[in-house]
Amino acid sequence: MKTLRAGPQSAPQTLVLVHGRGASAASILPLYDHLDLSEWKAVAPEAPGHTWYPYSFLAPIEQNQPDLDRSLRAIHDTIGDHPSEHTAILGFSQGACLALEYVARHPRRYAAIMALTGGLISLNHDGDLKGTPVFLGSGDPDPHVPWARVQASAELLAGLGAQVEARRYPGLPHTINADQLAYCRALLAPKGNLL
Repeated sequence: MKTLRAGPQSAPQTLVLVHGRGASAASILPLYDHLDLSEWKAVAPEAPGHTWYPYSFLAPIEQNQPDLDRSLRAIHDTIGDHPSEHTAILGFSQGACLALEYVARHPRRYAAIMALTGGLISLNHDGDLKGTPVFLGSGDPDPHVPWARVQASAELLAGLGAQVEARRYPGLPHTINADQLAYCRALLAPKGNLL
């Protein structure tokens, strides 16, 4: 699997950047510079064929197999043996859905989880996220991610012990806005944990 990196590779904290459908590692890696991180290294895996799974995240899970399991393993392999409490994951669109699904299936304390226009693929999870800060930011209406799914995801993650901030942006196109970036930047800053 193709993987791109940025920042000081000796940094103790890792930011995993997960691109959306039709995009690439190269298209999401510039977020690292926009977030102005000096104490983090970034790693961005790339999905084969530029898609993590073939259908909508709202489709029956079986329709997105075996690609979904393969993609979840790719996130797992990207994190490797890096301590989860020093690992943050930021995904956009399909990458946001994959990131949320990964942490819900592998519940533990993470440095931060940031899902920009995404929701959980499954709403059937248990475990303990141990106070992990989770940020969900999405436009409404969005052509791919209903706000109701973002809300349901926020509620489930909070039930798993995450500290969740969900922000709705009326009329925001399917993109990342300045407020989302500012919140992510502050969340990853040395003081961290805005929630």
